[in-house]
Amino acid sequence: MTVRISDLHIAREDALPTPQALHEELTCSADQAAFIAAARAGVRRILRGDDDRLLVIAGPCSVHEPASAVDYAGRLRALAEREADTLLVVMRVYFEKPRTRMGWKGLIYDPGLDDSGDIGEGLRAARRLLLECARLGLPAASEILDLITPQYYAELLSWGAIGARTVESPLHRQMASALSAPLGFKNTTQGGVGVAIDAIHVAGQSHRFPSISLQGQAIVVTTTGNPDAHLVLRGGADGPNYDAASVAAAAQALAAAGLPARLLVDCSHGNSAKDWRRQPEVAADLARQVAAGSRAIAGV
Repeated sequence: MTVRISDLHIAREDALPTPQALHEELTCSADQAAFIAAARAGVRRILRGDDDRLLVIAGPCSVHEPASAVDYAGRLRALAEREADTLLVVMRVYFEKPRTRMGWKGLIYDPGLDDSGDIGEGLRAARRLLLECARLGLPAASEILDLITPQYYAELLSWGAIGARTVESPLHRQMASALSAPLGFKNTTQGGVGVAIDAIHVAGQSHRFPSISLQGQAIVVTTTGNPDAHLVLRGGADGPNYDAASVAAAAQALAAAGLPARLLVDCSHGNSAKDWRRQPEVAADLARQVAAGSRAIAGV
């Protein structure tokens, strides 16, 4: 009798379309691609200090209903146009939720919000929404959480993030080296920036690792490194880190590591004590720092 030793905890398997099939089903037009490329270039100029505008990444914690997100995008686009001389506004369009414990994992994993787990439809919904943002002329940002799903939509992002729970992951660091958009690494949930600075350095290097191709084939990719990885201060268990002293210390740590001393500051999470009503207070403090001459703050 043969003893079964594999797939002991697999209940079922469902096929997904290949990334290429989804790209062909929901195609990025030449105009949309040109817009995304231009938006990324704008983000890069701000991060490098070549553009005096501030980068502003704004939007809901996560997308749970695409129609509402499209309505929000239209409203945000109007504000972005009005403030375009001083701000580059990018919409936060988050599809995957990192969970410390169990909970809704995001639109990609459960688009019906009913535990049905229709990931194929979730990927379609995510790609469809990002294409709509590009059609509206609004750059989009998202956290890169899964190692496979970026092949389905990441080319539509103008900015990406590696979150506080995955910033130490070697797999996410090497994946970041392959991504085409500028990418922010958040400090750890405790609040330290050293791990994120290490991640920025690693993501900027060439890596060779297994992945899947657009055709769904297992491959090995060799990357060139992402030159636009940067630090995002989001506070942590040790307290907020948006104050002038914390920003200056982080900038000095970046410079000491041979990295550009430019960073973003998250007005939420640990910096607002997880109270959304405090975000304007954080933003106002950062505005005062910029007005006082801080060159470290590239955006929020």
